[in-house]
Amino acid sequence: QVQLVEFGGGLVQAGGSLRLSCVNSGRMFSTYIMAWFRQAPGKEREFVAALRWNWNYPITIHADSVKGRFTISRDDAKNTVYLQMNSLKPEDTAVYYCAFAASYGATASDGLSYNYWGQGTQVTVSS
Repeated sequence: QVQLVEFGGGLVQAGGSLRLSCVNSGRMFSTYIMAWFRQAPGKEREFVAALRWNWNYPITIHADSVKGRFTISRDDAKNTVYLQMNSLKPEDTAVYYCAFAASYGATASDGLSYNYWGQGTQVTVSS
């Protein structure tokens, strides 16, 4: 069983930075995808970034809307995936969710690919 817990949300001014953490406290896999999605009020869930892990070779994917500003990364020793968010904009305001897929070949940007989700953490960017 995979158990995901997110940390790091909060209130920040536009142009500021936050780092989100997602800890997997359950079973580990040798190949998987971990991702961040977000959902703003009244909007559909949106893909943000994903990290495919195949033994020792990570591949990262970022949505165009966050490319150059957000970075997904991994700390193997801590079973944690991070989302470093820089140059934040008011439109980045949303609840951010961590997700896990045991299927390495799944479509990373499709929420239906993921078997497990965290509880979400609120990010609010003021103008």
